Amino acid sequence: MSILETDILIIGSGIAGLYYAIKSHNQGRLMIINKLDKYESATYYAQGGIATVFSSEDSFEEHINDTLIAGDGLCHKDAVSLVVRDAPSRIKELIDLGVKFSKVYDPVDNDMVYDLTREGGHTKRRILHADDLTGREIEVALMRAAEGMGIKVVDRHMAIDLITTRKLFGTKETKNRVLGAYVLDTLTGEVKTIISKVVVLATGGAGKVYLYASVPDTETGDGIAMAYRAGASIANMEFIQFHPTCLYHPEAKSFLISESVRGEGGILKRKDGSPFMAAYHPMKDLAPRDIVARAIDSELKKSGDDCVFLDVTHLDPESTKKRFPHIYNTLLKYGIDMTKQPIPVVPAAHYTCGGVQTDLNGKTDIEGLFAIGESACTGLHGANRLASNSLIEGLVFAQQTSKITQSYLGDVLPYEAIPPWTSGNAVNSDEMVVVSHNWDEIRRFMWNYVGIVRSDKRLMRARRRIEMLKEEINEYYWNFKINKDVLELRNIATVAELAIRGAQMRKESRGIHYTIDYPHKDDASWLKDTVIKKG
Repeated sequence: MSILETDILIIGSGIAGLYYAIKSHNQGRLMIINKLDKYESATYYAQGGIATVFSSEDSFEEHINDTLIAGDGLCHKDAVSLVVRDAPSRIKELIDLGVKFSKVYDPVDNDMVYDLTREGGHTKRRILHADDLTGREIEVALMRAAEGMGIKVVDRHMAIDLITTRKLFGTKETKNRVLGAYVLDTLTGEVKTIISKVVVLATGGAGKVYLYASVPDTETGDGIAMAYRAGASIANMEFIQFHPTCLYHPEAKSFLISESVRGEGGILKRKDGSPFMAAYHPMKDLAPRDIVARAIDSELKKSGDDCVFLDVTHLDPESTKKRFPHIYNTLLKYGIDMTKQPIPVVPAAHYTCGGVQTDLNGKTDIEGLFAIGESACTGLHGANRLASNSLIEGLVFAQQTSKITQSYLGDVLPYEAIPPWTSGNAVNSDEMVVVSHNWDEIRRFMWNYVGIVRSDKRLMRARRRIEMLKEEINEYYWNFKINKDVLELRNIATVAELAIRGAQMRKESRGIHYTIDYPHKDDASWLKDTVIKKG
């Protein structure tokens, strides 16, 4: 078994992981591991844009206020202020690194200016975008910059578990410190021991814990699950955001219809063509995502229909094609011309607002372990993420984390005590059907019992099922040689349990957590994070 050594191990290569590596490349030896191939991350598939105050008609105070309103009382004001105020500097760095955001002609200045769009929950136009493939533009530019600096990105390697002093020496260790990670080479099946003084989790969210999700297949909550097993605090996992508009089509898999489509004037309608959002919120189709998703869910339950429709046929066809070329061309492949017919849409799991609890520097409560991006709970999003605040959060907290990690590189650690990985008596599995069956069952009952609308009874049923399934999965994990599918199943079972437990603890409805047993907010008891820690 290989034993590798580095100073900083970054797990994940989306916007947060790559930007952190770029900002920290001169601190010491860096290694980035990526579960699949180059570019494969949630960042790459992000359509809408990245939020920042870039217009003289906008202000930090207004962006902060919009974020706080969307977060429904749970945002940490210091985190919101940090992100909003630092955002323009981070955006300018992206532009310097070669990111080309879309521009439009301004007849007043007789010049090309950045095309700022608007999305749900925003009171001003402050979303920079690169057509409707913003994430791809950012990811490619960051990867190019990282590779130009000689930063090593290792594909097809998946972290299994973190190595910590507590795991090596037991609870007698008063301070739990990370020492590295065991990592699976998914091509060869070899498990490598990677020793590192700093580990940065940038693994993304956990959307694949649900049956219907807008996220790529990589989003199985790996970093959150590993951090929890290692003893880190996990916060607010009941707040899984559902994107209101995922394409409803039998041949389409997880294709998102960007929030910007509604930002540019798209209207949600029933099957009979009547709009319905005015009955749910004063901002109508531009209401925050939790409101829109719950409104669609309510409409579908009342009508029995399979989907609602997002209509942009009243807008100028050429402008629509120019603003949303990727969405327009993809829909054409499914026989839908969005300029001539409404788009069938349903809500789908989209963004994990909770995660590994950190401070404003990305620090977790395990020494040397940091979490950034969607795998972290920084306090920015509270009970509901404001649209397009996620990419900028990844940049700002990557920058914050890069400022302090070098101080950990001088630590003398007990590396000689780290045992190599051993498979013991595990054998190759001839029962992969167990994995696929359990995977499907978890995602299905999470959708039915821990979805957009919840109840005590549904959560209780989900808790019983996940406890039984975790026993089965754990037995399978120890009896058979591991592979990527088994590791992902183990992780989604862990994050499912965390989401269920968080939802059971929070006896109120707030943001994207809505329960029919407690339909109102309870500021007296629940104006706080829901924190879960192993043991």
